[in-house]
Amino acid sequence: MKFLDQAKIFVQSGDGGAGCVSFRREKYIEFGGPNGGDGGKGGSVYVEAVANLNTLIDFRYQQHFKAQKGRNGMGSDKTGPKGEDIIIKVPVGTEILAEDQKTLIVDMVTPGQRFLLAKGGDGGRGNAQFKSSTNQAPRYAEPGWPGQEMWVWLRLKVIADVGLIGMPNAGKSTFLSVVTSARPKIADYPFTTLHPNLGVAWVDGYEMVIADIPGLIEGAHEGVGLGDRFLKHVERCSAFLHLIDATSEDVVKIYQDIRKELDLYNPMLAQKPEVVVLNKSDALPQEEVSEKQNILEKAIGKKVFVMSAVAKKGIFDCLLAVNKYITRDRKKKDEAEAFVAEEPSKPWSPLD
Repeated sequence: MKFLDQAKIFVQSGDGGAGCVSFRREKYIEFGGPNGGDGGKGGSVYVEAVANLNTLIDFRYQQHFKAQKGRNGMGSDKTGPKGEDIIIKVPVGTEILAEDQKTLIVDMVTPGQRFLLAKGGDGGRGNAQFKSSTNQAPRYAEPGWPGQEMWVWLRLKVIADVGLIGMPNAGKSTFLSVVTSARPKIADYPFTTLHPNLGVAWVDGYEMVIADIPGLIEGAHEGVGLGDRFLKHVERCSAFLHLIDATSEDVVKIYQDIRKELDLYNPMLAQKPEVVVLNKSDALPQEEVSEKQNILEKAIGKKVFVMSAVAKKGIFDCLLAVNKYITRDRKKKDEAEAFVAEEPSKPWSPLD
């Protein structure tokens, strides 16, 4: 399934139905009086966050969403039927923005969250609502109230606990494939990853959602390379796992370049906790790896971990280090396994 994290759609709620002008006409009833019913309310447009979606690809094929109009009122004091509502389902983590792409309408961050995006128009009152002692035979009714219409932008920001950041070909996709069941594309050339990949790892019995973000290069905040298109996906992460290729000549400059891009894109990103890791340690002699580790630690003033995702060395230490920065309430592995075990199996039937 193709990953799409931004889409523009048109939504329109239904107009309200018009009120009815009607009078009671029955044999032997001389003064029937007005009995026109009210118009039905127009359908509304709702947005709902669902957990089983992870892309906005569906909105490439449908961009217009129009709710049903309310039906007109009828005689005998019958109210017109209400128009049917429309529920637009979006992935968890989707922002709804106004047409200017700056005004935030709502942020859909909880599964099952529902938001009224466009309210349906109210139905007009029938002539029965206007009768009075001084106007016993009103011959007018209200038209229905119009619905709302607007263009909105949907912008998806993946929800993950840890974001993998680093230069292209730093080994982020390999790391994700080793610690989770995710299977991102892996190759020996830059920009192999063209869209974020998510995976779930279990650390100390608790789940950790990890996002592999396409590689950043100098000028990414201005759109260089894959640019800032995917930087927004790390805004929701609790912490970063900063992977640096140990085979690079100047590991300090690489670290500083990535930190600079984060700060220029959004200063809040530079404040998030991070764990710095020298990856691909198996490709160099131990003495050279230790030397680069010491140089980087002195330059940044924090501990630097050494890891080889391919050889599966030092991985768990990195996960333990970043795990302490995760603040959300996470599912426990024992509880997840117990839930699966307790689900009753469906008996086989020849009708299946």
